[in-house]
Amino acid sequence: IGNTVLHILVLQPNKTFACHMYSLILSYDRNKEGPGSLELIPNNEGLTPFKLAGVEGNTVMFQYLMQKRKQNLWSFGPLTTVLYDITEIDSWAEDQSFLELIVSTKKREARQILDLTPVKELVSLKWNMYGRPYFCFLALFYILYMVCFTMCCVYRPLKPRTDNRTSSRDNTVYVQKMLQESYVAYEDELRLVGELITVIGAVVILVLEIPDILRVGAAKYFGQTILGGPFHIIVITYACMILVTMVMRLTSTTGEVVPMSFALVLGWCNVMYFARGFQMLGPFTIMIQKMIFGDLMRFCWLMAVVILGFASAFYIIFQTENPENLGQFYNYPMSLFTTFELFLTIIDGPANYDVDLPFMYSVVYFAFAIIATLLMLNLLIAMMGDTHWRVAHEQDELWRAQVFFFPLVPTVVATTVMLERKLPRCLWPRSGICGREFGLGDRWYLRIEDRVDPNKHKMLRYTEAFKAQDRDNYDKGSEKLETNGDTLCKKELSALSLSRSTSRTSSHRGWEILRRNT
Repeated sequence: IGNTVLHILVLQPNKTFACHMYSLILSYDRNKEGPGSLELIPNNEGLTPFKLAGVEGNTVMFQYLMQKRKQNLWSFGPLTTVLYDITEIDSWAEDQSFLELIVSTKKREARQILDLTPVKELVSLKWNMYGRPYFCFLALFYILYMVCFTMCCVYRPLKPRTDNRTSSRDNTVYVQKMLQESYVAYEDELRLVGELITVIGAVVILVLEIPDILRVGAAKYFGQTILGGPFHIIVITYACMILVTMVMRLTSTTGEVVPMSFALVLGWCNVMYFARGFQMLGPFTIMIQKMIFGDLMRFCWLMAVVILGFASAFYIIFQTENPENLGQFYNYPMSLFTTFELFLTIIDGPANYDVDLPFMYSVVYFAFAIIATLLMLNLLIAMMGDTHWRVAHEQDELWRAQVFFFPLVPTVVATTVMLERKLPRCLWPRSGICGREFGLGDRWYLRIEDRVDPNKHKMLRYTEAFKAQDRDNYDKGSEKLETNGDTLCKKELSALSLSRSTSRTSSHRGWEILRRNT
């Protein structure tokens, strides 16, 4: 019951009352430091009160709980060293990472916790010590891997075509070699090494991605933009295309160019994933993702309907015409492709003035130009402009969730959690200090040095002194007004003028003290 009440208090809108009640309930807890403490019991979703405060974006409760868990190590003048308990914050030994919960939640208030101590310092420490070097190394390694795969595709085994052409439009010169002919020369052996590296890389990608899908769930894993959802889809599809290409090569099946082309496009597009770690390119990846999965996905349905209708009309119009004079609509697939190019104004309207074109072609093309080019393309531009305006206000916040930056120091929160989960423990030691060194048990702490500005505290003391003097003067004037009831009006005016003059004198004296100290 006590644990349930603690979880309810975290969700209370009256945060001051919730903090007092939280402290009151914990004062009756007999196992404050043990494993059976009320603060350590999770709810049905696996969240302790501390994690729930982070997920809900309750910054007041989060700071209150952090203040309860901190230990002052030493203090010397304006410098204070504090040990913050990061046991539940650090994702090193947590199945449900606090940082991952923060960046994956849909509440914008939760991302403000990334600005608070000690979360800000912990993420900065992780990124600077291990995250950034490993991330840059992985980016360089992936680019080299894609160059290797691209070279294997460019120099794939081909041989001249031996059979005769059956159509005047057949333009094929080379065909794919059989498996027995593909690995004969020395150049083929070098290509084989690159192909083996490519296949091993695809298998490693699937081995690393599938456990996370099973742990988090496909909907959350692929649906969260901050966690890199679209890039996970891209890289898994790329790995599958590599394996399909390998099977087609081993079975000597023609048509390996189809999965190979998809793999090349997806593999190089995945390089944008590594752009998230850089302040110059990170916000643009957020913008591209929002536009693709927001405006373009909806617009493509309308575009498909328009292209399908007009392409069918163009094909019917030119079905009785000689394809040699105007071959853009000689069959239905080519009509669809030509209409798509016309829609995006990639090509001009096809016309041959040496022959008579059908009258309906001019009518249909006129309607197509009005609807597609004039109306729908401008509608798409307006939709993207509106999305850009909306996302521009929160792109920094979204990027700070996946790219948490300080002055000149970019830090990737989501990527840091990903690297920490997938790299071996020997390459990523635990951050912080074990509490045993200070007699604080098995919990882990982060040492942070706070420097207090003495001038700021002087200003606060002087301000409080001025307020106290004005308050005393006002109280004295009020007492005089109460004791002399007969001459109320006169005394009231004299007391008010006295309080004003005294307040002005005390304020003047206070500002003189401030000027001298400055």
